[in-house]
Amino acid sequence: MSGFGFTPAEAPVDWDALTKYAVEVMQRAYAPYSKYKVGAAGLVEDGRVVLGCNVENAAYGVALCAECGMVSALHSTGGGKLRAVVCVEGQGRPVMPCGRCRQLLWENGGPECQLLTASGVKTMAEVLPDAFDVTDLDDS
Repeated sequence: MSGFGFTPAEAPVDWDALTKYAVEVMQRAYAPYSKYKVGAAGLVEDGRVVLGCNVENAAYGVALCAECGMVSALHSTGGGKLRAVVCVEGQGRPVMPCGRCRQLLWENGGPECQLLTASGVKTMAEVLPDAFDVTDLDDS
C-alpha cells in the first residue's frame, strides 16, 4: 500500500499511524474459532505500509497469523525490507508475535527492524536474540 504519508528510511516511525492501520486490518481478521483477532502493519523502507490479519481454519494447525499475511503483502507488492512493525490484538493493544512470526520478521526486516511491544519499541535483535538466519546455512 502507498499513500499513507510515510516517507522512506530517514524519517522517524509514526507509531500512532502504524498502530491505526494495524487496528483497522485487525477488524477484518477471520477468527471464528478462537475469537482472537490480530492485525499487523509493517512500514517498508520505501515508505509503503503492508498489512495482514489472522485467518483461522477449522483445521487449527493451518491457521495463518497476521504477520504471515503482512509478509505476503510485502512480497506481493514489490518486496523490500521492513523497518517497523506493529501487531495488535482485538482491543488494539500491542501483542508479541509468536516464534514463527518472529522468525519471519527477522528474515524480512533483519536485526534492526523495530517492533512495538507492550513494553515499548524493541529491535528484532532484542526480541529474537541469537536468531537463526542465512549466515547459519551451510554453503556446501
